[in-house]
Amino acid sequence: MPASAGILRHADLWRALDRLAFEHGLTASGLARRAGLDPTTFNKSKRVTRDSKLRWPSTESLAKVLEATGTSLAQFVTLIDGAAGGLARRRIPVLGYEHAARPGMFDERGRPTGSAWEAVAFPALDDPHAFGLEITGDDLEPSYRDGDLIIVSPTAPVRRGDRVIVRLKAGTLVAKQLQRAGARRVDLASLGPTEPMLSLPTADIAWMARILWASQ
Repeated sequence: MPASAGILRHADLWRALDRLAFEHGLTASGLARRAGLDPTTFNKSKRVTRDSKLRWPSTESLAKVLEATGTSLAQFVTLIDGAAGGLARRRIPVLGYEHAARPGMFDERGRPTGSAWEAVAFPALDDPHAFGLEITGDDLEPSYRDGDLIIVSPTAPVRRGDRVIVRLKAGTLVAKQLQRAGARRVDLASLGPTEPMLSLPTADIAWMARILWASQ
């Protein structure tokens, strides 16, 4: 039974919050950060207690989210009853940027692997292996802010000037801008004031993937 029939279900309200996050290019935790809340406030693990009781979002957290996104209550109600956006969507894997350098998160071609990824709805992309990384902290400002979601394609062609995610064979993961890719070295410009520029031997790079989109 839809919420418009007079019954507001637990799943309807949480789905509306997920849709609101999607429309602003955010994950559930990114939406919470945008509203000044604890990043775990809207996590799926917080929606049901350990003894299987339903946990509802508080009116205070809802009010903060609506204010932070410039969404009226009437607009939010349409998300409860309807679908977000009119674009074809599919679910893509998303992980926190700070966790992505951990072993086992990618295969040798830069495609997501393992069970640590969260699935988030996103407009359909040409690359079936595209993934999202949620930025935390201010190391990449002003290019990317805390809570931003970046969408990365392991198969998209990379050209000079593109923003990229680079995985080094040593295990480090960095977000940079490609300045030059030669046969022996790759030069990468910084995206943030605290991040150094890099000039790396090509042999040290495991893979490089293009950043297609960012929520800003």
